[in-house]
This record gives sequence, structure tokens and C-alpha cells, in this order.
Amino acid sequence: MPNEKINIVGTNIAEKATMIWNVADMLRGPFKPHEYGLVILPMTVVKRFHDCLLPTYQAVQDTYEKVKNLAVIDGFLCRASKYQFYNISKFTFDRLLADPDNIESNFRDYLAGFSPNVQDVLAKFEFDSVIKRMVDSNTLYLVIKEFNSPKGYLGPDKISAVDCGYIFEDLVRRFSESFGEEAGAHFTSRDIIYLMTDLLLSDADLTKEGNITVYDMTMGTSQMLSCMEERIHDLNADIQVTCFGQEFNPSTFAIAKADMMIRGGDPNNMRFGDTLSDDQFKGFTFQYCISNPPFGIDWKREQKAVEAEAARGELGRFAPGLPKISDGQQLFVLNGLSKLAPNGKMAIIQNGSPLFSGDAGSGPSEIRRYILENDWLDAIVQLSTDQFMNTGISTYIWVLSKDKPLHRAGKVQLIDASHCFEPRRKSIGTKRNDITERCRNLIVQAYGEFRNDAVYGDKAGVYCQSKIFDAETFGYNKITVERPLKDEAGKPVLKKGKPVADPALRDTENVPLTEDIDAYFAREVLPYAPDAWIDKTKTKVGYEIPMTRYFYEYQAPEPVEDIITRITGLEADISDSLQSLFHKEA
Repeated sequence: MPNEKINIVGTNIAEKATMIWNVADMLRGPFKPHEYGLVILPMTVVKRFHDCLLPTYQAVQDTYEKVKNLAVIDGFLCRASKYQFYNISKFTFDRLLADPDNIESNFRDYLAGFSPNVQDVLAKFEFDSVIKRMVDSNTLYLVIKEFNSPKGYLGPDKISAVDCGYIFEDLVRRFSESFGEEAGAHFTSRDIIYLMTDLLLSDADLTKEGNITVYDMTMGTSQMLSCMEERIHDLNADIQVTCFGQEFNPSTFAIAKADMMIRGGDPNNMRFGDTLSDDQFKGFTFQYCISNPPFGIDWKREQKAVEAEAARGELGRFAPGLPKISDGQQLFVLNGLSKLAPNGKMAIIQNGSPLFSGDAGSGPSEIRRYILENDWLDAIVQLSTDQFMNTGISTYIWVLSKDKPLHRAGKVQLIDASHCFEPRRKSIGTKRNDITERCRNLIVQAYGEFRNDAVYGDKAGVYCQSKIFDAETFGYNKITVERPLKDEAGKPVLKKGKPVADPALRDTENVPLTEDIDAYFAREVLPYAPDAWIDKTKTKVGYEIPMTRYFYEYQAPEPVEDIITRITGLEADISDSLQSLFHKEA
């Protein structure tokens, strides 16, 4: 696999983010703490644009004078700037600060000089009203001055695209925390992202030239996409990677689009809108999908559009079924599957609910059935608790493939990596554990070797376990067992010569798909209820993946003798302590 990269924010990057966030000191009073990000996030993006364009400032000015009267000038100016964006304003941050009396009009002139794609970014920040508030509070000049200091420099010669991504991540996290938002809705740490990328690429053949497409349906600041591109280029620097993403939060979308422009990608591939109700990539398919959609979040806002999409059947994205209204994460799984090319592969983070919620015939069960009966579920990796900064619950990486290799066909690999982590020296929110390079290598090795009942690592410390199952193992027939209604004499009530079922005695049984229903019924039911029968019109197929059960290890209780000895010892210690206490008082 690729060489190790920094999994968590390095000291210099954290210091840079802290320096930028410290601009908030001059915002106290005019802005409330939860509003600091309204200034800091767009200013960071603008300063990054500024510092990228500074070396070609004069070339753009000269080119603009030559082409300003032409009908189409974008191509000329982008070539001059050496980016997919430009700024034709005569101002730079130095020149803005040289004229403090006209700071507002000059700054607005500077922003207006950006190319249309940057204007779209700034519009998502709703920066115009924020500028007015800074002017009214006499903080605009001070903020620009702080960002223009040597420690505020964000040029690509000092701050790489990856490092800048870290800075954006850290700022978004701080802004979300100050706003009281669920920060994890925007932030997935790099250790988890690199595990996802390595699982996706572990069996990839990237020796040939071509174009690889990568899609993130809930891209946040687009760091999953940038990590995926980075990992692919680690394997083959010459291969072309085209990234596509959709995001509903305006600020994080703006950062993602800005980041894409600076990295040289196509900013038009970064699209704004709610993925569930406003799909921006209809008809598109991608080779890879990588996402961490929100979980435990209802889809009431999107309900009308989602139900209309489901009503389209196979022409839509949600034909198999709909999850409960309180949790829409399985909708993102279905969306991702609808976007995968015939050779496509997806890694998506879920909580425990999609494994088992919903009975046979319910929406969640039907979605699992759709995935498993199409043989698209490749593997599920259970992570440890305390891996995310906003939740301590267990989480899972689902790996889905439209083109499994022959030896994995019809099989599902479950990997328990809940013991494969190393504690952080300092927690970030509820994130107390990291998937280090060592841990990631163990998990990826387990996935790649595809062995049943295999342990990787030291069971006394850091390790993971792999188990292989037939996909059919997770399915069952839910049968309805009826017993006759009886009259006062204890005789079965008949109707048209057939016994009438007693609703009070009705029961259900889950029969594994791998077992014959009648044989199961004869063995498990008839010996205890000889008058029972199966109402086969009510039989439903269900699927669940009780992962915890498969990896449960019985822990023998402490022997009674040892418990008695321990309690006796405690009693003796307490008695001695009391006697010593009363003796001293006497």
C-alpha cells in the first residue's frame, strides 16, 4: 500500500489553524462566539486565493489590458494566472492596507475582481452582509491586517493542498463546536479516511493509464475526495483522477469548491444541493464512491421528494424500500449503489442500525435484501468506539462492490476491528482512539487475505478478526404459526371444514434461508404444539447482520470460591480499618 501519510493534524498545521482562529479575538463584541466562523472561514478562503494568485498578479493585469474588450476572456486570464480562477482587481492585501480610509470600497472592488466561479464560492458564504458588520464595528481593516501578516501566509509554496485541507477541516470543526452543531456532520478524521481509501484500492489494478472517477455524495470540505486522489497517485502518479461531490451545507460546499479550484480540478464537479431530494448527478456513474453520510438524522425535509423517487421503481434510486423516517442513512447507501459503474466499489460509514433494524418485509430489511441478493456486499469492518469527535458509539465501514472477484462471489467478509486502535494522547471531543498505520495495515491485510476465523495482531493488545460467511447466511423466512380457536368444549372451531386461527395464540418464527421450512417446523414447533400449522401466505423474507453475535466470545464467570475468598478478604480489611479507627478515637 502507499507510504504512510500524516494521519492527524501536524503541529505546524494545528498552529496555523489556531493562529487563524485567533483572529476571533478582535471580533469579540460585534460578533458572538458562534458567529466567528462567518468571518474566519470566508476570509481564509479569500486569503488562500490571494496568496495562490500573487505570483501571477502582474501577468493577469497585463493580460486583462489586452483582452478586456473581447467577448470571452476567461481562458486567457486562467492561462495567465495558472489556475482555473483569476482576479483582475488592481488591489492586493498590501495595497488594501495602504489605504485604510477606503478599506471597504477597495475590499469590495478586490472581491468583485474574482472570476465567476469564485463569486459562486463567496455567495455561499453570504459574505456581503458580514463585510458590512465588520465595517460597522471597525474590524475589517484589523482582520485584513492580521491575515496579511507573515504568519497568515497561505501560499502553495508554504502550505500544500493537503495541509490546507487540514487547516480547513480544523477551522470547520472549531466553527461547528462554537455553533453547537454536530461537528461530525462535517468532519471525518484522516485516519478513518485513509483506512477507507486503502480498503477501496487494496485490490485495484492501477498500472494502466486512464481516468478514475471518484464520488462523495456528502463531501463536506471534500477531504475524502482529496485523500482518495492522493492515495491513487501514490500508486500511479500518471493516472488521471476526476473527483465529483455534492454538499448541502453552504460553508463547507464553498470550501470544497475553493479547494478543488486550487488543486486544479474542475470546480463544476463540486455541486450544491441535498443529495436525497436534489440529485445533482442524475445519469452519472463512478468507479469509486467514498462517503460518511449523517446517521441518526431524520429525512422528513426530503420525504416528499424521496417518496416520489421511490415511486419511480427501478428508474429511481430508492426502489428496494425506504428506511424509517427517523434515520436516512440507508438512503445514502442506495444512492451510492445507483451511482456505481458496473466495476464500481464503495466505502461508506454507517452506525449499527442498518445491520439489523427492521423486521422481515420492512424497508430496512428490504434494503439489506436488495444488497445481499445482488451480491454487492463485500465486507463490513467494525471500528472501535470513540473514533469520531461527536459520538462515542460503534461505527462500521461497509464495502460494497458491483464486481467482486471470483473468490469473493457469494461471500461476505466481516472484520471485527473494535480492538484495532491506539489511544490518543489528547482527545478531540469524543475522539479518543486513532487507527494508526499499524492498525490500518492489520485491517487491510485481513481484508486482502480473505481468511475465515483468522486473527491479525496480538489478542492481548491490538488486533482484528476476520470471518467469512455465505451471503445467504444473513437471510431468514419469517413464518407465521397459527393454532386453532377452540370452543367451550375445547374443540377446534371450524369454518368451511378448516380450523379457525386463534389470534391470541398466533406466533412467528424466523427460519434460516439455509434450512427447509417444513423440516424446521416439524422439529421446532410440532413436538410442542401438534395442532399448529403455518400460514404460508404470510411468510416474509428478511435479512439482518448480527455482527456482535458472530464475534461474541464467552467469558467464563469468576469461580464461586474465588469470589468468596475475595469478599472475605475485603471484609477483613474493612474490619481492621474500623478497629484501627475506633482505637485511635478511644
